[in-house]
Amino acid sequence: MYEVIGAIRSRTRRVLWMLEEIGASYTRNPASARSDTARAVNPTGKIPALIVDGTALTDSTAIVQFLADRHGQLTFETGTIERAQQDGFTQLVLDEFDSVLWMAGRHEHYLPEEERIAGVRDTCAKELARNMAALAPRLEGREFLLGDVITVPDLILTHCLDWARSAGFEISEPVLEDYRKRLRNRDAYRRTLAMKE
Repeated sequence: MYEVIGAIRSRTRRVLWMLEEIGASYTRNPASARSDTARAVNPTGKIPALIVDGTALTDSTAIVQFLADRHGQLTFETGTIERAQQDGFTQLVLDEFDSVLWMAGRHEHYLPEEERIAGVRDTCAKELARNMAALAPRLEGREFLLGDVITVPDLILTHCLDWARSAGFEISEPVLEDYRKRLRNRDAYRRTLAMKE
């Protein structure tokens, strides 16, 4: 059995969604970032963490890909062209969506007041719109990023699109909004959306 450490309103949702998709047994500790519980398993205090056989794994993407590989679900086999394409999408989503959203969030909520830069949100909004416009044609006519098979980057992208919406950013491409709604409707994701702290 796995143990997930991290509040639901964070990247922890990605890990919980993956566990729900693969049908794995787990327990939850909804510790917040920088709490004593989080620092006990990750000196930075960042969440999520996944406890596996007494070892703490950190970083939501690393955890989700580990679970996919370990359980042989939502991933292509390592060493294949399809896996390289999958990993390419994972990196694209992290670079062009996750990092932009985190930059905006840090300057709005997390950095000390004296370190925040005015106008970062506007820059991030423009960058997100450009990145959405670049990705949209690649999703045309596809159920998922890699065609008709859901994979790790789909979980990360859906979470980022939800994050963007909750942070007040526009989903400027209809194909991405349709994709977001479709993925949010999966039974496994709906179960994570119903979870409380």
